[in-house]
Amino acid sequence: MTSAVAAFLILVATALPAAAQTSTAKSKPPAPAVTAPALQTPLDTAKAMTQAERQAIQSDLAWIGKYNGLINGDASERMVSAIQAFQKDRHNKTTGVLNPQERELLTDAARKLQARVGWKLVGDPATGMRTGLPVKLVPQQSSDANGTRWSSQSGAVQVQLTRSKQPDLTPAKAAEQERGTPADRKVTYSTIKPDFFVLSGTQGQRNFYVRGQLRGNEARILTILYDQASKATMEPVVIAMSSAFNPFPTGAQAVGPPPRKSVEYATGIVVSTAGDIVTDRQAIDGCQSIVIAGHGNADRIAIDKERDLALLRIYGAHGLTALALGDGSTKSSVELTGIADPQSQGGNAAVSSVQASITPVGSNGELALSPAPGLGFSGAAAIDPGGKFVGMARLKPIVVAGPSAAAPATQAALVGADAVRDFLKANRVAVNGTGTDAKASVVRVICVRK
Repeated sequence: MTSAVAAFLILVATALPAAAQTSTAKSKPPAPAVTAPALQTPLDTAKAMTQAERQAIQSDLAWIGKYNGLINGDASERMVSAIQAFQKDRHNKTTGVLNPQERELLTDAARKLQARVGWKLVGDPATGMRTGLPVKLVPQQSSDANGTRWSSQSGAVQVQLTRSKQPDLTPAKAAEQERGTPADRKVTYSTIKPDFFVLSGTQGQRNFYVRGQLRGNEARILTILYDQASKATMEPVVIAMSSAFNPFPTGAQAVGPPPRKSVEYATGIVVSTAGDIVTDRQAIDGCQSIVIAGHGNADRIAIDKERDLALLRIYGAHGLTALALGDGSTKSSVELTGIADPQSQGGNAAVSSVQASITPVGSNGELALSPAPGLGFSGAAAIDPGGKFVGMARLKPIVVAGPSAAAPATQAALVGADAVRDFLKANRVAVNGTGTDAKASVVRVICVRK
């Protein structure tokens, strides 16, 4: 474990100064005591600040590598010493108190480092936790039943949020489980308290840091893993992430899946004249009934959770135009054809098209669509410039920093034509579409949850 992070973990208490020694001559009576005016110390100045001011200074000092304590806004000699170290580096008088010019320089230096790594406070709906995240260092994100992982392109830097519930769980038991997972972990520092634990050390050729918090039988855990090459960059990030980690946020900071409306609208693509329709799985999640506008109720035949595809079927429908799922090639831009939410078109149900650019995201082959289309376009058909079908659009909630009263924003991804065809083939759908006009082959899907 590196020195800055190790010092941060240990947090050695500052010793009190020794009492001053005095001597008096035995042959003379003691001189009258002279009381000198009390001088305000740097620590006194720090105590006079608001907690928010002290916390901001601690955070900025941590980002430039001068402060390795908890970023909690408490006044301490550790904070004063960090200020003096900053002043010394700038060849200024080491007063331990920042003047306005020094405070501005410190802020600028910290903000540049934060911008370099893409520092952002985020909430994770998959686990319910909040933390700070260097989003530029770990742009790849994936979630599963165990939690959420962010990683760099090469995997050299990884951040993971996980949670688990076990009977009779204790910090010691949870720490022991983390200590041995994976087997090549070597713990060089550990602390176990009544409601949390911290472990750090090496994992192969990389450093790791684990912080876990317990509430009842549930543990929520932050794990940071990084290689030696990223040491200088990651040391302040680890300290900042540990201080920002909020495993059980409450009130306005609480994190969870965005609430689902009692009625939601999406788009479906007619893929066979027998009444088979493909749409976004998340758009029909939890529906008590699914209605295809103008045709009546639809049955949910199959879903693909990995690709977020859903197969619906309506029976006895006439006049359906199935879209030809041809060999369109994925270009840099596509036209998305769908039916926007009725609120955005005055209660109407008109079919419309919007343009979007395609950008590969990460190493798992995901294709992002930008700008994301509006609500209702989940399941929209993506058509290339040559008029060929290249896939289906799906919308998903985006994780944003900080609480917001506004409706959650969305981001869009493209499910490729091959994935759609494979899904239909696996479910024995006879794809016989010949339609070349996507506007004639999309329908409105209405999900009723209550």
